[in-house]
Amino acid sequence: FELKGETHTFCNALRKELELTKGVELSVYTIDHPLVGVPKFQIETKGVEPRKALKDALKTLKKKADDFKKEASKF
Repeated sequence: FELKGETHTFCNALRKELELTKGVELSVYTIDHPLVGVPKFQIETKGVEPRKALKDALKTLKKKADDFKKEASKF
């Protein structure tokens, strides 16, 4: 799948979260050109549908971001 409009910052976070998701065996992405390239992901899973693994990773990543935002607002 492709993530139009995203950069290495979000892609690295998503890739890492996918690696921690149960059933994901491989999670990689590439950006062909640093200025105009669109990130392209590849996910390989075992025992879980790739879309479910992606949804689970995104849900966890959103929770982590919300928790970070909450903690950061205390300062």
